[in-house]
Amino acid sequence: MHNDINLVLRDGEVSYLEHFISLDEAAILYSKLLDELDWQKEQIKVYGKVITVPRRVCWYGDPGTYYTYSGVLHKPTLWTKSLLELKQKIEVKAQHCFNAVLANLYRDENDSMGWHADKEKELGNNPVIASVSLGESRVFKLRHNKSKEVIKLSLSSGSLLLMGGTFQHNWQHCIPKTKLKKAPRINLTFRAIVE
Repeated sequence: MHNDINLVLRDGEVSYLEHFISLDEAAILYSKLLDELDWQKEQIKVYGKVITVPRRVCWYGDPGTYYTYSGVLHKPTLWTKSLLELKQKIEVKAQHCFNAVLANLYRDENDSMGWHADKEKELGNNPVIASVSLGESRVFKLRHNKSKEVIKLSLSSGSLLLMGGTFQHNWQHCIPKTKLKKAPRINLTFRAIVE
């Protein structure tokens, strides 16, 4: 993927760059995206039951980059200038092209993302996913499917996390709820839709 240190010692590639963009640049981008993105309240099916997702989401990308997870089809809204500029910067660092982004808004400490792997068929066999964090820091957990080893990482504003190789087949990840008071956080996960 690139030259940063792999955080998982086996079965995949994960690297973390804490200061991918400066804190000032991250704060400006956070404010822009908070206002300009079309944040949606979403409902998904989990084990046959419909639940409201504990965060706000939106999907942007090239025409035709449809994405389905948990029974919900996401049709792309065309890139904003801010998202497109960030995508281009990430592509240089990741040495990988992306054509869509899933944006998540974690409003406070109660918003979360459960354990999951990003291995939908639209992403191809060994997807590369680039995750940028803006706003409040949140704990990101990784868990190996067989050994159950857990790695914890605090994702700070302006940071870039890259996941690739066989990571999505061998690990799950989550953003858990916390009892600590948290301000809002935007997370942007850039992906390449291949089917």
